Amino acid sequence: MRQVIQAWQAKDVDRVLAHMHDDIVWHYAAAAQPPVRGKVAARKLLERFQADMHGIEWRIFAHSESGDRLFIEGVDDYRTTDGHRVAAPYAGVLEFDDDLIIGWRDYVDLGVIAEQKTGAPLSAQVETLLDRAVAP
Repeated sequence: MRQVIQAWQAKDVDRVLAHMHDDIVWHYAAAAQPPVRGKVAARKLLERFQADMHGIEWRIFAHSESGDRLFIEGVDDYRTTDGHRVAAPYAGVLEFDDDLIIGWRDYVDLGVIAEQKTGAPLSAQVETLLDRAVAP
């Protein structure tokens, strides 16, 4: 996962995709949006995200493993092309097939992201969630 984060922060889509199974099912906003299926669709999503994400500081605060699953709590923290800060706390579950991510579910509040993209300041509750140590 740390390699995926490093690749994303470097905006290296190919390196991110190298960690994904060809048959990945990625719920990038579980329960709010339909998942993307397969690497081709994952590439399109990553390229779309990348276009408006700058100075990416993706951080993990806590994680736990159970079998082939990794549970994480973190924040996607970046600036938009317009210079607005977006800091979206989230929880995620990743499923692995050998060393490749085959299932990925992120649970995030899209309303918080939409507000921040308009330039709204981070709410007090978001600020509190960000003020934590990064997991070792």
